[in-house]
Amino acid sequence: MTYQTEGRGRLYDSVLDTIGNTPAIRINRLAPDHVTMYVKAEAFNPGGSVKDRLALNIIEAAERSGALKPGQTVVEATSGNTGIGLAMVCAAKGYPLVITMVETFSEERRRLMRFLGAKVILTPKEEKGTGMYRKAKELAEKNGWFFARQFETQANADIHEMTTGREIIADFAGGRLDYFVSGFGTGGTVTGIARVLRRERPETKIILSEPANAAMVQSGIAQERAEDGEPTASHPAFNPHPIQGWTPDFIPAVLQELLDTKGYDQLVPIGGPESVEYARKLALAEGIFTGISGGATFATAMEVAAEAPEGSVILAMLPDTGERYLSTPLFDGIAAGMSEEEIALMRSTPGYQMK
Repeated sequence: MTYQTEGRGRLYDSVLDTIGNTPAIRINRLAPDHVTMYVKAEAFNPGGSVKDRLALNIIEAAERSGALKPGQTVVEATSGNTGIGLAMVCAAKGYPLVITMVETFSEERRRLMRFLGAKVILTPKEEKGTGMYRKAKELAEKNGWFFARQFETQANADIHEMTTGREIIADFAGGRLDYFVSGFGTGGTVTGIARVLRRERPETKIILSEPANAAMVQSGIAQERAEDGEPTASHPAFNPHPIQGWTPDFIPAVLQELLDTKGYDQLVPIGGPESVEYARKLALAEGIFTGISGGATFATAMEVAAEAPEGSVILAMLPDTGERYLSTPLFDGIAAGMSEEEIALMRSTPGYQMK
């Protein structure tokens, strides 16, 4: 390996200037021999996830339009990564932030947002994602706050068309890219990237994934929504699933563009156990640390790889880092204390032994 010592060739005026330009990393030990696989590692964003991109664009688009006034409070409903991204952006720009979040999402997410200065309001698990959405809307209407509306705003998919998609085009320029694999939370990532790939790399097949037990897109049942795109009811095909950050209990309006324009080629449902399994395998075999949603996308990519022609090149999105999953099933069986094997190693030499 050649170490890079020249730095980035620039100085940054703000942490917000470091968002984007995340690396596409080759998979060396897990990829089947007949294909080449890469992952786009969004954990390299300063807030640790792909949602840093949309958080910045939502705020800056609202500043440009005048919808967000200096010092005005921002409110949003989120499973966590968008909230962390918004907390970072609002801290850097001086906006108060209030987050609504279903009580079942990981404790680490809440603490990260609060550490960055946000207030986090929990909503009952029985009310699912639509409950946290309605609470955010209520708070915005009562207090005159700016409602970020990640599930509907055009600023969401736009930033991925402007940045994430362009990075993929640049990274694979002159080479093959046969498959792009992504799940969806709001739908902004896959929708924005699909716009670019359909225009400039039409040979690339776009693979969409969703939880097998919450297969709303696969069901073919239309989402009930208001004229502004707001969901008015939980989708009947939704069931609770362990892939935090993926698929709330409604099909977001941002994703609807992808569905209406046939912006994907294949839909592959994936299970929770496989998602956890491949997040762990990426850590153990590749040294790549991602969350359950990243494991889900990579598990989907492995299914695609199994059927792909010889020489195919596959890129999978890894939305975030594994550190915000410490209290989830991803870390089941990972103890803080020493195992019997570790204790035996400790005792195998005479010095520095714990009691």
